[in-house]
Amino acid sequence: MSRKIYSSISARKQQGKKSFAVLIDPDKVDEQSIEEITSMAVEAEVDYLLVGGSLVITNHLDEVVQQIKKECDLPVILFPGSPSQISRYADALLYLSLISGRNPELLIGQHVISAPFVKQSGLEIISTGYMVIDGGAPTTVSYISNANPLPADKNEIAVCTALAGEMLGMSLIYMDSGSGAKRAVSETMIAAVAQQVSVPIVVGGGITTPEKAWLNCKAGADIIVVGNAIEKDLSLMKEMSAAVHQSLVGSRES
Repeated sequence: MSRKIYSSISARKQQGKKSFAVLIDPDKVDEQSIEEITSMAVEAEVDYLLVGGSLVITNHLDEVVQQIKKECDLPVILFPGSPSQISRYADALLYLSLISGRNPELLIGQHVISAPFVKQSGLEIISTGYMVIDGGAPTTVSYISNANPLPADKNEIAVCTALAGEMLGMSLIYMDSGSGAKRAVSETMIAAVAQQVSVPIVVGGGITTPEKAWLNCKAGADIIVVGNAIEKDLSLMKEMSAAVHQSLVGSRES
């Protein structure tokens, strides 16, 4: 099975380079907006495009992915909210296990059901330890997952959870405060986790300013994911991308 996408993520981490990913919700885009987003993403030097959402109530995931691939050459990675959110036209799939919760369906149950279809898809599979962090407001992901988020001020719980995910063989740790969160994952929590795990760390949810994206990178995040903020203001994409890419490990810029 191909490991091209993960190899690029891992290589960037080893080189101290930070990556920026834009999250596209299939329910919130049409042909025109996809063209605008992809054009801006190329111009802003975005590294990855994530596609998915907690619900995805429309049935045009394939069409969305195909149009993105038609408009640009950026890697398209599926960020599914359920096993049904699979498109063989993407490049890779974040195979999420909700390690922060105690819902067995999202730890392994849905994976057992979806495994044959995922294998047949031919997608590059990236096993991902998914951690939902309390963002100060109920979010779709916490409601759908039927699992309590990790307390935002309990860094030690986050560290132990991430360590367990890595030792169970997860290739990525994804820390997410959820779409519409009032507060993003704190830099102190990111730093605590980054000091203990060696796999790449993805951080998303509640990141609304370039400064916050930069601070998260400096704390130890390897990939910053932004969706809602860019949906509201597409021009933020360039600033966010620039802030992330300036956050080289060891940089003394401020």
